[in-house]
Amino acid sequence: MQDTLVKSDVLKGGEYLIKPSKPEDTFIPEQINEEQQMIKETVKDYVYNEIVPKVLRLEKQEEGLSVELLRKGADLGLLGSHMPEIYGGMEMDTNTNTLICETLGPAGGFTVSFAAHTGIGMLPILYFGSEDQKAKYLPGLISGELQASYCLTEPSSGSDALAAKTRADLSEDGTHYILNGQKMWISNAGFADIFIVFAQVDGDKFTGFIVEKGLDGLTLGAEELKLGIKSSSTRQVFLENVKVPKENVLGEIGKGHLIAFNVLNIGRFKLCALSLGGAKASATTGIQYANERKQFKQPIANFGAIKYKIAQQAIRLFASESALYRVSNLIQEKNKEEMAKGASFAEAKLIAAEEYAIECALLKISGSEALDYVVDETLQIHGGMGYSEEGTAARAYRDSRINRIYEGTNEINRLLSVNMLLKKAMKGQLDIVGPAWAVQKELSSMPSFDKLEGAYAEETKAVEDFKKLILMVAGGAAKMQMDGKLDLRDEQEIIMNVSDMLLDLLEAESTLLRVQRLAEMDTKFDQDVYDAILKTFITDVTAKMNKNATDALVSFVEGDLLRTFLMGVKRFTKYTPTNVKAARRKIANTMIEANEYCF
Repeated sequence: MQDTLVKSDVLKGGEYLIKPSKPEDTFIPEQINEEQQMIKETVKDYVYNEIVPKVLRLEKQEEGLSVELLRKGADLGLLGSHMPEIYGGMEMDTNTNTLICETLGPAGGFTVSFAAHTGIGMLPILYFGSEDQKAKYLPGLISGELQASYCLTEPSSGSDALAAKTRADLSEDGTHYILNGQKMWISNAGFADIFIVFAQVDGDKFTGFIVEKGLDGLTLGAEELKLGIKSSSTRQVFLENVKVPKENVLGEIGKGHLIAFNVLNIGRFKLCALSLGGAKASATTGIQYANERKQFKQPIANFGAIKYKIAQQAIRLFASESALYRVSNLIQEKNKEEMAKGASFAEAKLIAAEEYAIECALLKISGSEALDYVVDETLQIHGGMGYSEEGTAARAYRDSRINRIYEGTNEINRLLSVNMLLKKAMKGQLDIVGPAWAVQKELSSMPSFDKLEGAYAEETKAVEDFKKLILMVAGGAAKMQMDGKLDLRDEQEIIMNVSDMLLDLLEAESTLLRVQRLAEMDTKFDQDVYDAILKTFITDVTAKMNKNATDALVSFVEGDLLRTFLMGVKRFTKYTPTNVKAARRKIANTMIEANEYCF
């Protein structure tokens, strides 16, 4: 399914901030082809016929059930859709794998088992394993004969992974490493055959190891009693003088951080896809209940307050999904570019994931927070019934909450996104200084009063202005730091403001590009509905941009310079407000009539 044609001038990671994009160069989910649609239907059948009917058994941790379901997924090729054919994989392209993850979203807590196995469990071996290690482990992991787990977190090291205390010391005969330590919150630990374990060689060289089940000294704690994702196995892993063969070192000694951080990039991306799939199913549940539930002699779906919730769910999902598939295609194009240069399948995947690490961090925030919003409002639409465990709203609400914590908390990902952007700029990989200087010069000139003409001209201008606003704020903070008046390492609030602006820009531009592209296609619904989504979202983002920019600026600038910057904020947030009440009603009515999330 790999398309080998390599496109030129594909955006680099973070470059969306300083370069325009064209609708025709943007992939949107409405473009999935017939083969991808068939794969989607296969995955959907797997979810609703095999997993969903067994959810209560899964939540009770019925022994062997998760493994059985993973093996059924393997029979469909789902455990190896992203793996090389030489090991039994299917080598499907990134967009298809994104679609698979999204379609798996409604599987609830089981998605954790699936993602931990296929992502953080398998990718370290694909990316960093020796040829012998790949040949030994990947075929079994792809076929479902083996299950994988990832052991990074410890009682004293969560976000600060490199502070791990688990030790690995070379045996006297030089044939084994002796591992001692404790890992916690380990997904799939209860049934895993392979553990990717991180330890400090000689106490100070962070290193990855492949540890097989059954080794003396490897024991497990009891299943954790969790708020949600009860369908997944989560245990502590104890290592007491565990002898791991020297050939099971993963990658280079002291380079374990490269494994941990690079594997998390694609994990964050996939978490967005899984979150959106689950959120769509939750939104549908809310719409159907609103149509069925009658109060004051009519369905509650008729009430404006309910329509607002339904519409806002759709707007957030549409915007996040637009960004997800746009980035998915960028990763896919980078894959093809690297393979055309001679990179191996694994090398290309690793390079592509690293290239778009900024976008992956932002998408993780986007998908997880959209899901949290949707499940919360779906429960609210259900009222008292939403609080009951008889339906699905309560479970979805509980399952959702973990997504803002693992794969790096959303706070960590916000900080990372800006830090990575600034690092790219300092290394000369991204020219932010030139565009930021151009914005500074524009602030000293008279604003243009030219009339905007053409379809989506005003929205296009708004997105361009959002970019200028971010460059103004980030550039101002960077200048203050260079002058020694500010240390951004101590200013997390400012970084969070900028990160939120980066995410809003990514979603706003992606939504605009998608709606523009849809206008050129035969769409299922009236284009006015998509226009309503776009205009409402841009209106909301304009207000958020104004607030985040203002909050950041007043925290590090004062006097005449602050007044100049605040004039810039006003200039770059001039989008004409739309009638959001009418727009949201149009969006909600479309879904209420369809009786499901339908975009």
